[in-house]
Amino acid sequence: MPTFASFDGLRLNYTVWEGDGAHHPVLLQHGFAADTNANWISTGVVGALRKAGLTVISLDARGHGRSEKPHDEARYTGDSMARDISALLDELGLDEVSLVGYSMGAIIALTATAADKRIRCLATGGVGSGIVDFGGVDLRVVKPAEIASALLAEDPTTVPPSGVPFRLLADAVGGDRQALAAVALASQEGSLNLSAIGVPTLILAGDQDLLAAEPERLAAAIAGARLVRIPGDHMTAVMSPAFVEALVAFLTAPHPR
Repeated sequence: MPTFASFDGLRLNYTVWEGDGAHHPVLLQHGFAADTNANWISTGVVGALRKAGLTVISLDARGHGRSEKPHDEARYTGDSMARDISALLDELGLDEVSLVGYSMGAIIALTATAADKRIRCLATGGVGSGIVDFGGVDLRVVKPAEIASALLAEDPTTVPPSGVPFRLLADAVGGDRQALAAVALASQEGSLNLSAIGVPTLILAGDQDLLAAEPERLAAAIAGARLVRIPGDHMTAVMSPAFVEALVAFLTAPHPR
C-alpha cells in the first residue's frame, strides 16, 4: 500500500481502487479511531462504490491505520488533517475529486472543502448540529478530554461511559491509543466556515445517532445541501444499505461546476 509525505513530512498511507473512468474519483476519509478497513471496507462502502464503477481512494488519517502515529498533540492541531487531503490530491495529481467523510472524517472533509477548490462535491455522515454549534464534535454528547481519558485508562473498567465506544473501537482495530488521545485533545471547540462551501453537498445522518443530532441545522447552514436520514446509530448507520444507496446515487449523479 503506497505512502506519501504530507505537507509537514509525516508519512501517510492511502489505497486506490481503479474504476472504469466514467466518473470522477472519490476520496474517503474515515472517522476517529477507525481506519480504511473498519470504516469503509468492512461496512461494504468500498465494494458498493467499486460496483458502480467509481475509482475509490481512501486515506488513513495521521495517527490512524497504517499512517504514522506521532504522540505529540501539536501534530494534530488546526487544519492539519484537512491539509493532508490537499497534499494527497497534489501527490496524485488530481484536479477534481468527490469527497466523503464520516464522523471525524466529516469534520476534516468539511474543512478541506471550504479551502480546496478541487473538491467538486461533498458527502458527510455521522455529524449534525455539533458542527454548527461547536465547529466539530458535539460537546453535548462527549468531550475530547473524556475520549482521551478512556483511551489512556490502564483499567478498561474505569473508562467513563461516554468514552467506552471509542476505547472499544480503538482496541478492536489495534489502534495506538496514545496517538489517538493526542488526536482527541487537539480537537478544540472552534468554528467552520460553512458559508465557504459552495459545492453540491449530501448530509447522511443516522436516525439514532446522538453525534449527528439535528442534522437539518447542518444542512441549512450549507447552501443547497440535501439531508438523507439513515436507520442506525453512530456505529451502525454507515453499515445500512440505505447509506450506500444514497451515497452511490449522489456520487454518480452529474454535478456541473
